[in-house]
Amino acid sequence: MNAEATQRDAGSDEAGEGREPIIRVRDLAVGYGDTVLLEHVTFDVHRGEVFVILGGSGSGKSTLLKHMIGLNEPVSGSVLIDGDDIVTATGDTRRAILRKIGVMYQSGALFGSMTLGENVQLPLEEYTDLDDDEIELIARMKLSLVGLAQFTGHLPAEISGGMQKRAAIARAMAMDPMILFLDEPSAGLDPITSAELDALITRLARNLGATFVVVTHELPSIFAIADRVIMLDRTRKGIVAEGDPRTLRDTSADPWVRRFFNREAEPAAATA
Repeated sequence: MNAEATQRDAGSDEAGEGREPIIRVRDLAVGYGDTVLLEHVTFDVHRGEVFVILGGSGSGKSTLLKHMIGLNEPVSGSVLIDGDDIVTATGDTRRAILRKIGVMYQSGALFGSMTLGENVQLPLEEYTDLDDDEIELIARMKLSLVGLAQFTGHLPAEISGGMQKRAAIARAMAMDPMILFLDEPSAGLDPITSAELDALITRLARNLGATFVVVTHELPSIFAIADRVIMLDRTRKGIVAEGDPRTLRDTSADPWVRRFFNREAEPAAATA
């Protein structure tokens, strides 16, 4: 058994069996200045799965996602998207990689002065040669996929937070990407709205066949949507568990991992 395997608590990997990896992260180290946040991070994301990155506050979940989509440059390592390294790619190669991914940021990041339809149309106007009628039709179709067909002309301020998240997912899907990255999609939502968003993600993954990479620490969402997870730990600066979240919850050899999935507090320190 290699050193990496001994450092990681692995759950069942049945979700990835027979599936080709569409993302390969190898020996990634990330940090700022002299501060190393994560190191020796290695994992695959399989084509068509819902893959969740989780961990406690400050563990580097969103930071890892930013490196995976090329927003930040790592200290070392590689991130292969469909065979091409986004870390070293430049020019047309990098643009081709970025065309394969769509991103929903934590806040939704919709432009407040633009309607939902205009928000979804924006990447199509920027990166395609389609005419206006085709772009408008595609935007309506994407909004229909997330249940917002009747809200195309609304501004973000005129709809709920959950609907804003749905619209942001529609915009992320505008270019028909192979991979959708969602950063804390349930953040700030009430339990019912969060559950509805989980159901949407599951339905889109099943119907579109796209790969989803989701950052979250919400346990109900993790168990509802995840085929497979990796768990990051701030203290150990890397991946401490990988596999099916239910298997990790029930059988992990790491007490911290079991406490996380079972929502248990740290044991009280012994008193003299």
